[in-house]
Amino acid sequence: MSISFDLPASVEQQLRRDHANLDGLAKEAALVALYRQGSITQHQLAESLDKTRFEIDELLKQHNVTEDLVTAEEVAEQVATLRRLLGS
Repeated sequence: MSISFDLPASVEQQLRRDHANLDGLAKEAALVALYRQGSITQHQLAESLDKTRFEIDELLKQHNVTEDLVTAEEVAEQVATLRRLLGS
């Protein structure tokens, strides 16, 4: 699938000077926005960008999308629950 949009020539020239892969940058930004809106899943985001789950976690952090990432407190709670269940 191909999506395109028009920019003023001067803006496009500046962006292409500043960003070697402007098309990839635009694709990433659009897909992250769709993920943030709940239109696509994290798996679909990873698949669309050909990245691993861990790479997507890092990408989402870079875009300040962290609301669904596990926090340190949640991990500690999960460990405590597992220890209780295992009798450790």
